[in-house]
Amino acid sequence: MSDQVAPAAASVDAERLAALRELAYGASHEINNPLANISARAQALLRDEPDPERRRPLESIQQQALRAHEMISDLMLFARPPALALEPVCLASLVRRLGGELLGECRRRGVRLDLDLPAEGLVVDGDPEQLAEAVRALLVNALEASSPDGRITATVTLEASESCGTAVARIEVADQGRGLSPRELVHAFDPFFSGREAGRGLGFGLPKCWRIVTAHGGDVALAAAPTGGVAATLRLPCG
Repeated sequence: MSDQVAPAAASVDAERLAALRELAYGASHEINNPLANISARAQALLRDEPDPERRRPLESIQQQALRAHEMISDLMLFARPPALALEPVCLASLVRRLGGELLGECRRRGVRLDLDLPAEGLVVDGDPEQLAEAVRALLVNALEASSPDGRITATVTLEASESCGTAVARIEVADQGRGLSPRELVHAFDPFFSGREAGRGLGFGLPKCWRIVTAHGGDVALAAAPTGGVAATLRLPCG
């Protein structure tokens, strides 16, 4: 009896998730239009406003509209990601470039960023832009969780996969932040989890990362880091 019920329940859950994704995509598309108008109007008012006291709230309006736009773009990517444009991607070079982009913000916040990368790099077949978005989400999430004098480590290694017996490329990003509760760890990749705001800040970076990585045939997981905080591990098939 249970063998017959479980597939049906799984099918219903899949249909509900698909419906939620379509709802999220449609709602996000509609919300983007008024946000674009708000941002454009704020920019127009800023151009003609010389008073510094009046410019500050206008700048705040524009910044918040852009922030909301970025969050909605992440949700739209989760709901309906673009097709993959596969090509060889050197993961060491990718992580090195993304680390360089984030280095200035790390220094401003007093956070140390350490990269442990192989000399020759590891190459996988993937979409370079989407993989960059996935890894960037992990790095930004770690930075947002870090306090001054904290440390973020990003490593790229090759490991054997017990499930399929082939090698997989592994990217790990670990921080020394406050960590996540067991419930937050379970739901961290769920964009509709109501408790996410109590964890690592707003946004859809982790769900977006999960969506991209699984589309590449890989997986991503979170665990408590040995030095405190969280270690995010991204795995991608090689060859």
